[in-house]
Amino acid sequence: MATSVRLDDEFVAENKIRAAAAHRSLPKQIEYTAMVGQIAIDNPELSFAFIEEALLAKAEVDHGAVTRYERRTAKRK
Repeated sequence: MATSVRLDDEFVAENKIRAAAAHRSLPKQIEYTAMVGQIAIDNPELSFAFIEEALLAKAEVDHGAVTRYERRTAKRK
């Protein structure tokens, strides 16, 4: 469901720049900012870099860009 929201002009201008750098539309950049912010609020011990890497890893799994790990050596007893 789409909802119209008024946002601060400075916030929008800042996110336009970030959107261009990340090759995202402005609405997608604002969604991304909100998602990362919510994750940071829910998990204050996580760094931004960790959150970003975790989101990238999830996207890789969702798009089938990973392979299953297979052990090549025998387990130690």
